[in-house]
Amino acid sequence: MTELQRRLFELQDKKYQAFHSKLIPNIEPAHVIGIRTPVLRNFAKAFAKEDGAEAFLQELPHTYYEENNLHMMLIGGIRDYAQCLYEVKRMLPYVDNWATCDFPVPKCFAKHKEELLPEIHTFLASGETYTIRYGIGLLMRLYLDEDFKPEYPVMVASVTSEEYYVNMMIAWYFATALAKQWEMCIPYIEERRLSPWVHRKTIQKAVESYRITDEQKVYLKTFR
Repeated sequence: MTELQRRLFELQDKKYQAFHSKLIPNIEPAHVIGIRTPVLRNFAKAFAKEDGAEAFLQELPHTYYEENNLHMMLIGGIRDYAQCLYEVKRMLPYVDNWATCDFPVPKCFAKHKEELLPEIHTFLASGETYTIRYGIGLLMRLYLDEDFKPEYPVMVASVTSEEYYVNMMIAWYFATALAKQWEMCIPYIEERRLSPWVHRKTIQKAVESYRITDEQKVYLKTFR
């Protein structure tokens, strides 16, 4: 065990480990230490200032789920866009679960949206479950407000996959898009442009959302 791993195990919450392992069933429980996210985030803030942080980012693959999460947290704090993107692209092939994939988008990405779009196209075309999911997540988090364009939901709807975690993210994207860009995105439901499973899941998630009006929910239910 490395010195960093020993330090991470000092933060272990065994009850949380047992609980959280069930939420990421494709990860062996033995590879989950069991550290609550706020605790790991505080550790990451301090660790980022240490000499060993840069060396840690070069050590792929990691052994533990929390090491991958720590890695994503450290990347999120990189201010230089080119360096941050480079590290994201290095890390994505090693992301093996939805929770690690869905960490907050690096802050510097919000200032480089035009430059980021070609990379998102590459992510969506990668054929890799969590790389695709990450790309859809970027479109959902960064491009559904003032930077929205009609071609973005087209990009997401064009993704075809048998993977549960990809299809769930497509549904999450469109449920969020309905809340933020109703007029542009409701045709995807009305015209059933999504796969049957994603169509149903999108409606379910939208109906459960507090950002969708009661009238919109009633309308959506007619397309179940």
